[in-house]
Amino acid sequence: MKNKNFIIIGASGGIGTQLVADLSSDHCGLLLGYHNESSNHNDYPIIKSAQLDCSSFEETLSFITDCKDKVDHVHGIVALPGSITLRPPHLVSDRDFEHTININLKSAFSVVRSAGKLLSDSSIVLMSTAAVSIGLANHELIVAAKAGVESMVKSASQTYAKKSLRFNAVAPGLVDTPLSSRIVNNPAALQVSEKMHAAGRIGKTRDVSQMIRFLLNPSNNWITGQTFYVDGGLSSTKA
Repeated sequence: MKNKNFIIIGASGGIGTQLVADLSSDHCGLLLGYHNESSNHNDYPIIKSAQLDCSSFEETLSFITDCKDKVDHVHGIVALPGSITLRPPHLVSDRDFEHTININLKSAFSVVRSAGKLLSDSSIVLMSTAAVSIGLANHELIVAAKAGVESMVKSASQTYAKKSLRFNAVAPGLVDTPLSSRIVNNPAALQVSEKMHAAGRIGKTRDVSQMIRFLLNPSNNWITGQTFYVDGGLSSTKA
């Protein structure tokens, strides 16, 4: 992994911050996109850092073009944008729906679109959720978006195979990040969530980062079109 260059979109979130630290320890070149504000990555050798609305096709294409111009080769892209809106469908507004689809599905499609146009011999990692594979109450909105991501990596891996582009997704269970703070900081909700995971705990950001690093590694270039569930047994076991 040393001297490889990776674009991380959503670098200021919990998993993004962990991934920046982990890839920096691998001596990788990093090009970071963030939505609202950048985390403090001053301790790391960042090649590029810029604000980005990943749900915009134009902004994403421009950002990845700029990144490509700054390095000899882009070895991978990680698209981390996501949201958690848990409510039954009859309480979901048009605005809720559009917001969730834009953050989770359109942003992922935007990255696939730009990668297909600009890159070759590269690994693209998108984010899903373990909730896609099981029936969880009030998750209809988020799984509608993330199921699209999982299907997209299958098609894109075939569409762009001739360019040696690999597409995979990572589907975590509940992970302790700022995004999930409303659940994690509620003792009753946290206890319920921990019991749903066979491992007896919710995830740590490094649990997810390790899988992403594995998929980015060029040595693992026979893996494409897959979704990897990193979820402490949430999707595959029953309490």
